[in-house]
Amino acid sequence: MARRCALTGKGVLTGNNVSHANNKTRRRYLPNLQEISFVSDALGQSVRLRLSTNAIRTIEHNGGLDAYLTSVSAADLSLEVRRLKKRIEKRLAAAA
Repeated sequence: MARRCALTGKGVLTGNNVSHANNKTRRRYLPNLQEISFVSDALGQSVRLRLSTNAIRTIEHNGGLDAYLTSVSAADLSLEVRRLKKRIEKRLAAAA
């Protein structure tokens, strides 16, 4: 499983550990990814996603998974989330 947020695309960054003697060794900065279940009101089921904590806060701020995905552009999303957005929009269109 890739260390990449499904929504924002945040991934691993690299840098150096620098000691007091100015020795430099490579290190990795890992994103704070969490496996979280969101309830989709349109689909009537829970959806498990691996997201960064920043993405989780953004979804909660925008009023839930359905509201966020309908407002964001599909070009900014990963393939998995793009498919989920399509399913949600299809179900919302059928309900209207």
